[in-house]
Amino acid sequence: KHYLWGYLKNVVYEQSPTTRDDMMERIRTACAAIPKDVLLATVRHFLRRINLCIEANGGHFEHILND
Repeated sequence: KHYLWGYLKNVVYEQSPTTRDDMMERIRTACAAIPKDVLLATVRHFLRRINLCIEANGGHFEHILND
């Protein structure tokens, strides 16, 4: 559902951050190192959701995502 956030969360929390500054640095480092394939998959998922939203005329479409 939240592909990029899930990826970043796994990277950031691979080891528990010890301080706020440590967490911020881990987030910065993880964002700077996002692999190209992860970004492309994120864009593909986003475009699919946009197209489903258009097909549903702006209505609910989440039920279609699991088909």
